[in-house]
Amino acid sequence: MSNSVIGIDEAGRGPVIGPMVVCAIKLPKTDYKILKKIGVDDSKKLSKIKRKKIYQLILKESEINNWEIFVNICKASDIDIGRKKMNINELEINLFSESILQVSTAYDNDEIFLDACDVNEDRFGVSVRNKLGSLWRDNIIISKHKMDQRNLAVGAASIIAKVVRDEEILRIGNKLDFQIGSGYPSDPITIIAVKKMITSEYPHDELRWSWATTKNAWMKYHNKAIPIRDEINHLSWKKSFRNEIE
Repeated sequence: MSNSVIGIDEAGRGPVIGPMVVCAIKLPKTDYKILKKIGVDDSKKLSKIKRKKIYQLILKESEINNWEIFVNICKASDIDIGRKKMNINELEINLFSESILQVSTAYDNDEIFLDACDVNEDRFGVSVRNKLGSLWRDNIIISKHKMDQRNLAVGAASIIAKVVRDEEILRIGNKLDFQIGSGYPSDPITIIAVKKMITSEYPHDELRWSWATTKNAWMKYHNKAIPIRDEINHLSWKKSFRNEIE
């Protein structure tokens, strides 16, 4: 039995602007105490300032203790292209399994904890295992809703994913001459931004064209169906945080 665990979570499943971010972190079980000491918790319970501080501490401790951290930033364009072939749950299964493979191998026999993205939490775990392949059939994979509140490794992954997602939104906003808000359709500032981001020949690249919010705004402005994304020059940004402290 492995002495290490892997925690995985995502941020940005629902926004109409910007990427979805998935993070996987692998560390020894004995290092749970370190995560607890530095204040790791469900990212949604932490203020933005507190979350960024703990994020920096996680990266520092990962350098000291040789943890594996992998962040997969799935751009809006990749989400749209993926959704031509699969639903959002299937896309997340792909991202979760891909992230696991970046920090571990089946032979490590790590215990894997997932924040389930499916209404059926067990089905999500089975789907991730199936995507990983037959070599992973004996690994312990635990998939639960709100796992970021139950498991410190998943809590750490949720903090990293959320901070990286926030930084991506800041980056997008800095490129534009207007506010974009949180990127979620429930945000009035975001809705105004979407209307500004669909006035050109094509919707802005940081918009999710396959979202109903974007389609409806496009149809209202242009009175025609929204263009379909192509796969040219739309590659995911995948980033390893090993030996990188920000």
